Amino acid sequence: MVRIFLATTSATILLCSTALAQEDTVRYVPKQLDPVSEELRKLREEREDARDSVTDAIRDRQDELEEQERLKRRWIKYDLSNLVIPESPGVFPSQFHFPPSRQYWTGTCWSFSTTSFLESEVHRLHGKKIRLSQMHTVYYEWVEKARRYVRERGESRVTAGSESNAVFRIMKMYGAVPLEAYPGYISDPRHDHDEMDDEIREFLCYVDDEDVWDEDFVLESIKLILDKHMGKVPTSFEYEGKTYTPKSFLGEVLNLNFDDYVCIMSTLEFPFYTLGPFDVPDNWWFDSSYYNVPLEEWYAAFKSAVENGYTVAIGGDISEAGLNGLQDAAIVPDYDIPQTYINQHSREYRMSQKSTTDDHGVHCVGYAEIDGRDWYLIKESSSRGHWGKHTGYMFYRDDYVRLKMMEFAVHKDAVPELLEKFAAVVE
Repeated sequence: MVRIFLATTSATILLCSTALAQEDTVRYVPKQLDPVSEELRKLREEREDARDSVTDAIRDRQDELEEQERLKRRWIKYDLSNLVIPESPGVFPSQFHFPPSRQYWTGTCWSFSTTSFLESEVHRLHGKKIRLSQMHTVYYEWVEKARRYVRERGESRVTAGSESNAVFRIMKMYGAVPLEAYPGYISDPRHDHDEMDDEIREFLCYVDDEDVWDEDFVLESIKLILDKHMGKVPTSFEYEGKTYTPKSFLGEVLNLNFDDYVCIMSTLEFPFYTLGPFDVPDNWWFDSSYYNVPLEEWYAAFKSAVENGYTVAIGGDISEAGLNGLQDAAIVPDYDIPQTYINQHSREYRMSQKSTTDDHGVHCVGYAEIDGRDWYLIKESSSRGHWGKHTGYMFYRDDYVRLKMMEFAVHKDAVPELLEKFAAVVE
C-alpha cells in the first residue's frame, strides 16, 4: 500500500510539473504582419503623401501670393511736404512727460496714454518723477472684463481695448505700481499680447459654451493665463527704501484723487450739458459719466487746458489720409472736407457712419501756434508714431482734433469755465 501511494504521488508530481512547464512557455512574440496587407498600406500612404504634397504646394503658393499682396498693399496718404508743419517737438512749450515708449503688439494704447498723462499729473501736482507700470492696469482690466463676462453670462465685450477712465477705475480698485516693480513681460520687453488675447477669448468661449459661470474659477483661470504671459503682479514691493502695496503706493506716493478728473465728449447723440455714455465698443462697461458739450466749447476747453500748462489724454480716429506717420503730422485735407465745413454736423456724420471711430488713445503734452494754426504735440505709443524722424511724437493740427478726436480726459481745474457753465445749465 505504501509503495502504490508513493508511485501515485510521483506520477501526480510529474504530471503537474509537465503542466507547469507547458504554461511557462507563454511569451510575447512579434505580431504577424500580413505581407499583402502591408503592401496595400504602403501604397495607400504613398497616395496620401502624393495628395498631401500637391495640397502643400498649393497652400505654399497661396501663402506666397497672399504675402506678396500684403507687401504690395497701398493706402492713401496726404503728402504734407508743402505744408508748414512744426519742425520738431522742441518748438512746443511742453509740460513734463517721460520719453515716449511703445505699446508694440498690444491693444493697450488707452493704458499707455493715460498712464503717461497720470505721470505728468504726479509731477504737476507733487513735483515727483515716477515711471508707472502700464501693464499693472492692463492685468486687472482683463480680470474685470472676465468678471463682467461671467455676471452678464457672456453678454459683455472681451477685447484688449478700453478707455482713459478705465485707468482711473482700475487704480481706484487695485492701486498702482512703479514700472520697475511690474514691467509686464516675461522675457522680451517688446510686448506681444496676440497669443494671450486669443487664449483668454478661447477660454471665455469655453465658459460660455459649457455654462461654467463659476466666477472664482473663471477669474483664477484668467489670472493663470495673465501670469503665464505677463508675469505675476506684486502684492508688495520696495520703492526708495520703503515697502508698499499697490494701494498704499497710490495713496502715499502718487496721492492722486481720481474724482478730480473728468472725461468730456461732443456728440449729438445725447443732449448737451448732460452726462452720458461714450457710445463706443471700448467703453465696454457702459460708463455714463462723460460730460457732453457742443463742439466749439469742447475744443475751446481742450485748447485752453493745454495752453495753460495741463496735459490731456485724448482718444479718437487715426485711420485717416491726413494722418501721416512718416511725416509725423495729422491734418484734414480739403479733398476730405473743406476747412469751413468742419463743424458739429460733419463731425457727427462721420461718427454715425463709423468713418470716425475710437481707434486710439494718445497723450497731448504741448501747444504752439504755427503759421496762424493751432498745433498740438502728441506723445504716441503706436507703431506709426515711431516711423518718422521724431520718434514717438506727432503733431496734430486744430482741424484734425476738431473733426477726428472724440473725447478727452483732464483734471477738472483745467476746465473750470466749462464745468461752471455745465453746472449752471443743469440747474
